[in-house]
Amino acid sequence: MELHMQSHHWERRMPDWLAAAVAGVIGGALVIVLEFFWSTMVLNESPWRPTHKIAAMVMGPSALEQMSLFSLGIVATALVLHFVLGAVMGMILGAVIAPFHFDSSVGMEAAIGVAFGIVAYVVNFYGMTVVFPWFASERGSGPLLANLLFGVATAITYGMLERRTQEAMR
Repeated sequence: MELHMQSHHWERRMPDWLAAAVAGVIGGALVIVLEFFWSTMVLNESPWRPTHKIAAMVMGPSALEQMSLFSLGIVATALVLHFVLGAVMGMILGAVIAPFHFDSSVGMEAAIGVAFGIVAYVVNFYGMTVVFPWFASERGSGPLLANLLFGVATAITYGMLERRTQEAMR
């Protein structure tokens, strides 16, 4: 008699790219709400600071001037970039989850989401500061928690959306 436990070995299995992108956008929406809350309620700063820093990735350092002021162009640029990056990161997470069957349970999805959130935090706030040095000042517990939330929410949402898609195909 053989005992087969649910192993997470690699198998050639494509992720559900649409579910992954949508999950990333949903995770990104949660993070942006958390960033607004964190900056206004915890740090007592302008809620527009994070949007200026995000927009500066494509608009350049000039977007960092007058960070406490609202600018429709800066906020729109930041939101579009934030959601595009969220979708891309959701697809990367889907590419990790699918071939290893990490979508076998909500607990496994959450664990992979935590690991992904830690990696995303390190890449975003340590690796990317070589190109975008203004993110170095954002290192800390708030952004770490936001990245953990993103990872967990995105992984679980991907698992939910992927299951619905697979069940609808049957």
